[in-house]
Amino acid sequence: MALRFIGKDPDSPSGDSPSVWDDGDDFVIQGWKVSDPGEVSELLRTAGQNAVPGHEALIRFPKRLMYFFAEGSG
Repeated sequence: MALRFIGKDPDSPSGDSPSVWDDGDDFVIQGWKVSDPGEVSELLRTAGQNAVPGHEALIRFPKRLMYFFAEGSG
């Protein structure tokens, strides 16, 4: 695996997240976990899902960091 750290949100209150990595096949994203039951329910409803699989999580990732994806995809 060719893991490459792409970047971190300079505006994060604690400086620890969100972050983005490229492992060669996928982007790995660290963000804020969506845990509010009402928000989770609404997100799942709009996707036609009943649950988040146990091996997955809903995360919040700021749009201001989307430029990392254009940079890291080449």
